[in-house]
Amino acid sequence: MKKRWMIGLILWAACFLTACKGEGKDPGMMDTDISAALTHQGAMELSYAEKFSVDYYEGGYDLITIPENGRFLTVPEGKEAPEDLASDITVLQKPLKNMYLAASAVMDMFVSLDALDTLRFSALKEDSWYIEGAKDAMERGDILYAGQYSAPDYERILAEDCGLAIENTMIYHTPEVKEQLEKFGVPVLVDYSSYEPSPLGRTEWVKLYGLLTDREQEAEEVFSREAEAFEDIQGAEKTGKTVAFFYITSNGEANVRKSSDYLPKMIEMAGGSYVFRDLGNEDDTASSTVTMQMEEFYAAARDADYIIYNSTIDGELNSVEELLGKSALLKNFRAVQEGNVFCTTKNIYQSSMSLGTIIADIHKMITGDEESLTYIYKLE
Repeated sequence: MKKRWMIGLILWAACFLTACKGEGKDPGMMDTDISAALTHQGAMELSYAEKFSVDYYEGGYDLITIPENGRFLTVPEGKEAPEDLASDITVLQKPLKNMYLAASAVMDMFVSLDALDTLRFSALKEDSWYIEGAKDAMERGDILYAGQYSAPDYERILAEDCGLAIENTMIYHTPEVKEQLEKFGVPVLVDYSSYEPSPLGRTEWVKLYGLLTDREQEAEEVFSREAEAFEDIQGAEKTGKTVAFFYITSNGEANVRKSSDYLPKMIEMAGGSYVFRDLGNEDDTASSTVTMQMEEFYAAARDADYIIYNSTIDGELNSVEELLGKSALLKNFRAVQEGNVFCTTKNIYQSSMSLGTIIADIHKMITGDEESLTYIYKLE
């Protein structure tokens, strides 16, 4: 009887400790006691970001945790990593230099931090960048094209001692590339900023890149400025105006954002109402978009007050006529008949440090102030 009671107590204690560490999370991922040689000092203060965390240790060591990607310990210049680290912790020796950037949305953060000098390689060619700082750096030869994320130029990357590869989640479509980079000794950090539930959470990833590039103060400043821009719009009254955001695929289908994605949330923050408010709530896949037949899209979005065409896939549109050429059904949309058709600029997704401005644009659109837009424009 006593033995059974002891077993029950042990099981209860194990369940209690697991619950305290967070249900569904790997307890090791939340353990701050990572080495006998390191003393935990505290954690980075994050107001909105949920997809990463940073723990500080004495001596300038920092532990980055990205639950879906892993743990990374930054080691200050001139110091060494403790020998008793867990095998799942990747060591990043500072200063990080000659980095390979495949996550295009992160480039704007490096520009805002004045940290382009820490990058050496890009997965986009010069003519694919809409951020002037990145384009100029590639024109000067300061940043070199080193192949797409799915087929990097390993020889070029290794020749210049690349300190880190920053990928987006597309790398998981070609996991052998990640494995090969790591096999060659190039650490791989996967950016999950686009999966943040809050638009400001996405912007707050600039603090992570500020840490990696030793520009923590600059990161705090640029994030604070963008947070203020959000706050200016956040008090906007609901207009009751509905908005559809989409593009037409090469197969003639409509690709729309799930309601959990940051763009629909930005529409709501701007005082509008996203037409697909419950789309994808039942779907637990990582994808942020849904492709639907045009008839289904028409039934749900035909009465939208405004439509915004996403130009980042097949280029900017010049007229409503060009839009109608993609699908004849669009001519029956209320927004088309009332002249409320807009298109994004092609740089909208690369402008990750301008989300406050994009929200302001949407607010201006639905309140009739169409003269001073930056990232969307009206189609005539």
